[in-house]
Amino acid sequence: MKLKATLRLENGLEFHGYSFGDTQAVCGEVVFNTSMMGYPEQLTDATYCGQILCLTYPLIGNYGVPSEELAGEQLSKKLESEKIQPKGLIIFDYCEDYSNWEAEKSLEQWMKEQGLTGIYGIDTRELTKILRDKGSMTGCIIPEGAAQPKEAAKATPADVCCSETIVYPAQPAVEVENINGSKAAVTAGKKVVVVDLGVKHSIIRGLIARGAEVIRVPYNYDFTEMEYDGVYVSNGPGCACACEETIEVLKKVLAGNKPVFGLGMGYHLIAKAAGCELQKLAHPHRGANQPVRREGSNRTYISAQNVSRAVTAASIPSDWEVAFVNLNDGAVDGIRHKSKPFIGLNFAPEVCVGLTENVTPLDEFISKL
Repeated sequence: MKLKATLRLENGLEFHGYSFGDTQAVCGEVVFNTSMMGYPEQLTDATYCGQILCLTYPLIGNYGVPSEELAGEQLSKKLESEKIQPKGLIIFDYCEDYSNWEAEKSLEQWMKEQGLTGIYGIDTRELTKILRDKGSMTGCIIPEGAAQPKEAAKATPADVCCSETIVYPAQPAVEVENINGSKAAVTAGKKVVVVDLGVKHSIIRGLIARGAEVIRVPYNYDFTEMEYDGVYVSNGPGCACACEETIEVLKKVLAGNKPVFGLGMGYHLIAKAAGCELQKLAHPHRGANQPVRREGSNRTYISAQNVSRAVTAASIPSDWEVAFVNLNDGAVDGIRHKSKPFIGLNFAPEVCVGLTENVTPLDEFISKL
């Protein structure tokens, strides 16, 4: 017998459906993703830590869940982290019968093992329209008979980062062909520091595949005395205001000339270290179809984002410039230094969504090491 469940938004609006996965009630910020596939990667993306994720594609679960095997210390071979990150999952229809050659279990079994509460049978596209119109909104998933949930504190990088430095030795570079047919940049044993605010493991795997030695450090660790050739500042949950230690370290890094690349939260921290101000977006950038234009050209990228802040254009120092602009609302989705190899992006370059050039910024970073 199906267990009924309710999704209750902070404005009092309710959606009624059925429970799957864990049966405890949960609260969190409700966000959405518009991708047609990739739910195992989305559910393990640390950017979603503590949130309730709504997937707009109507059928979820049809290809199960791949192996949770590790490729190295605290490094998933297939997924974006070692565990499920959101607190809740909202979908329209759940497919119990999965089929894929890499699948090891069903989505619901995985959710039960890791304590993820889900609700299905609601109109996720109507919900997405509400979230787009209203901006950020808190909600609760309440399975029938569950105790009323308590609203938890929002996640920060401290909840998802590594606890100590991890070194992934350089491997012989493999020939990586991007989906658009271009060859990925490679490097011979260059050392890249990854500042872990909730790093996507595909970034680490991508750096290793390109021949780099990866030094993964906690978000608040001062690595400036280390020997390194470049710095990648990762994505992560929460607000840049919780990372003052990271900003101070990055100020020292930006005083030098070694390549620096930041994504999402990493972009925000680089911007703060450079002297920029951040603004909270009236309509946060969610989903896999955010159009961004590279400044100085007519080239547009279709990007995946889960961010609620962007740099205020008027606050950008004279030695920095706008690199990318969001075509939906004109927000600054990327900045770069005019003379040094520093760049930050609000979107994910390792995700090939629709158009396939989104890996280019990562290759540009590698080529400058």
